[in-house]
Amino acid sequence: MAEAYPTPLAGQRITASLLRSMQPQTLRKTADTSITASTSPTADPHLTFSAEANAVYTWWGWLKYDGATAGDLLVSFTAPSGSLGEWAGHGTGITVIGSQSTPTLETDTVRTNGYMIRTESNDVTQSRSFGALGVGNALSVFIKGTLRVGSTAGTWAVSWAQNASNATATTLYTDSYIMLQRIA
Repeated sequence: MAEAYPTPLAGQRITASLLRSMQPQTLRKTADTSITASTSPTADPHLTFSAEANAVYTWWGWLKYDGATAGDLLVSFTAPSGSLGEWAGHGTGITVIGSQSTPTLETDTVRTNGYMIRTESNDVTQSRSFGALGVGNALSVFIKGTLRVGSTAGTWAVSWAQNASNATATTLYTDSYIMLQRIA
């Protein structure tokens, strides 16, 4: 059965608030954020959302980043206590394989490297690392998931850091976004 929230009732008054609650909520970065020499995931200042108690959300988004090859990117999420759910990120794995490796991978347009793509399903607050190719070589992670909030409302946020502490900053760029749709 398809889920939708809220479910309008016959004769119910349609208000701006009701219509807004039916729309996906978009969280978009309005400025670049950089993290240097830190492996402790921190909630991104732009990608946070107030999740309601006993609600279910589906979400999807795009993260644009770059950083030192040795620093990489670590992505996780903070969620209200008692929340459950899953997420997956499709992005560059930590290992970047040369075009002469066996097996040979598809080459990038910037360099003769191929990428191992991460596709694991993760618990709602589990961290995953994604590779970087050095400052000036932006990469993307496409993410999506489900959040089932327990009886405690609270903040849901994209949290991130460097996967390995590095003096060169890892940057999450403006216009990265998350869209959330409440479905129950």
